[in-house]
Amino acid sequence: MRTRSSSNLVGESSPNPTTSNPKRRNRRRSKQPFSLEESPVNTMADQYTMAELLRAPTEGYAEAIVVPPILAEHFELKHSLINMMTTDQFFGLEKDNPYDRIRWFNKITSTIKYKDVPNSAIKLMLFPFSLAGAARR
Repeated sequence: MRTRSSSNLVGESSPNPTTSNPKRRNRRRSKQPFSLEESPVNTMADQYTMAELLRAPTEGYAEAIVVPPILAEHFELKHSLINMMTTDQFFGLEKDNPYDRIRWFNKITSTIKYKDVPNSAIKLMLFPFSLAGAARR
C-alpha cells in the first residue's frame, strides 16, 4: 500500500512512465488581473424585485394549453372521466405534493385510449379539470 509520502520518493517510478500524476500538473494562470467591477449591462431582471421575479406571469396566458388537432370524427371526453379529475383536484397548497399529483395524473390518463386520438391530446384536455384554486390560476 502506498501512502502520499511514499509516492513522492525519488527512487520509485510509476509502472507506466508516460502517465503523470494529476496532482502535479502545471496549470497556466491568466496574466489578466481579476476585476470586481459590476457589469455595465442592465438586464430586464434588474428592474424587478425578487418577489416580482418569483411570481408567475399570468397576463396573456388565457389559453396556455394548446391541444393538437384530433383526427377522430366523433370524439368527446366522457363525463365520468371529467368527474374523476374533479373529485380530487390539486389546489397547490403547501401540504400538496405536485410530483405525486403528476404521477397520479399520468397513471390515470395512460389507461385511456381512443382511436385516432393521441394520448398527449387527452392529457392536455383533462389537465385543467384536475386543478383548482391557486393552481388553476
